[in-house]
Amino acid sequence: MQNPRPAARTLLLVPAGLALLAGLDGALLLLGLPAPLRLDRLEDVHGPLMVLGFVGTVIALERAVALRSRLGYAAPVLLGLGGLLLLSPLPNGVSRGVLLAGAVALGLLYVALWRRQPSLPLAVEATGASLGVGAAGLWLAGVAVPFLAPWLVGFLVLTVLGERIELGAVGRRLGPSDTTAPDGVGRPEALALTLALGYAASAALALIAPGVGYRLLGMTLVACLAVVLRLDVARRTVRTTGLPRYMAVAVLAGYAWLAVAGATWLLLGPQWQGRGYDAVLHAVFLGFVISMVMAHAPVILPAVVRRPLPYTPLLYGPLALLHVTLLVRVLAGDAWDLPVAVAGGGVGNIVAVLAFVVLALVSVVRGPRAARAPTPAAAPGLVRA
Repeated sequence: MQNPRPAARTLLLVPAGLALLAGLDGALLLLGLPAPLRLDRLEDVHGPLMVLGFVGTVIALERAVALRSRLGYAAPVLLGLGGLLLLSPLPNGVSRGVLLAGAVALGLLYVALWRRQPSLPLAVEATGASLGVGAAGLWLAGVAVPFLAPWLVGFLVLTVLGERIELGAVGRRLGPSDTTAPDGVGRPEALALTLALGYAASAALALIAPGVGYRLLGMTLVACLAVVLRLDVARRTVRTTGLPRYMAVAVLAGYAWLAVAGATWLLLGPQWQGRGYDAVLHAVFLGFVISMVMAHAPVILPAVVRRPLPYTPLLYGPLALLHVTLLVRVLAGDAWDLPVAVAGGGVGNIVAVLAFVVLALVSVVRGPRAARAPTPAAAPGLVRA
């Protein structure tokens, strides 16, 4: 079965876009600032809405496009619907149940991709998807959102790191010299998978022994990042020009924030509230995830909607604003407990995300129809050939 038409795929981005806007609205409420929309539950669902409803839908849609099967689109449909239901007056169990179904569908999508072409990077991504299922299931069971942070973090981080490992393998054209044993044990990719599984085990341990579990989470996160950074083509492409350099700058900046989050867990242990909790979550979800979204949007969008997102130096504007204002928020606001810096940095983060969205939409609408979707061999990104 083939993919739906680009127009139909574009419609599936609408729930993700609405989840993003609602999530940014919730961010204003959490900062104690005026917001366009005030819903009783918006502050409580802010994290899962952004992770599962927004980023999860985008990830699932890209995977469905890669699978080239209409059945694969159950995942983005369910995750997008679940995100919208979080904003409705329906009982919490309904929206959380739909999100769980969407996370399971995403996991099954990875199973189908594995059957088509198994690989170590794909196994890392599938490990991330299993953490997404775990997060949705635990939330449906009544576990509070702060305790779900390691699961939500693992879902997105391992998904992205797996893709970056895959791209690194393509760029390096792996040969016999990359393997230290005949069966491949000892390859950096195998080490990354081992660390990803260690992260998943640590996330489970953190629920029952948080003092140990969170420090193991930090350790495995930092170690996995070190392995992926060694493989990542961004270390080379940052010395080029144009789109490859822009993407590399965004990727490397995201890695820096992921290191901050991992080091915080490793050194301070459990962070369930307050400035430490805020710093970890926003280092990951803004500094790492949104930076990766900005990096890969020029590849993801053409694959989904069949219209290019042309490179322009203006893309550096929202990217720079995101990281500068996040520095203000974390290093000045969270580290020194300055509410003004937290609020100012938070507003700057929101402006940066909105500026990027507007710039991307204008570029896509004004650009010509893409002849075909890009592939990793032609352009770095999250889209699999």
